[in-house]
Amino acid sequence: MIEFNNIFTIKNLIIYLIIINIVAFLAMFIDKKKAEKDRWRIKESTLLILALAGGCIGAIAGMYVFHHKTQKPRFYVGIPIIIILQILLIVAVAIM
Repeated sequence: MIEFNNIFTIKNLIIYLIIINIVAFLAMFIDKKKAEKDRWRIKESTLLILALAGGCIGAIAGMYVFHHKTQKPRFYVGIPIIIILQILLIVAVAIM
């Protein structure tokens, strides 16, 4: 039987966060390149879901490295709000 203690380790959490941030960063890159070529784009909701899933740092890095979505309030306000809420959640869980 699989124990949750063996799955939800700090090591696995760090691996997950690294992967989700790389994915969010690459999603910003891919969407920017598709925008430049006037092709099919990644939905804004998908980009925001990646940020919600833990990829905020990668999403913000992608926004500013590729100069993508930096004029959209959903992103330049929304992603920092997501980061703050995630930090508050972590602090609340740590206090419990």
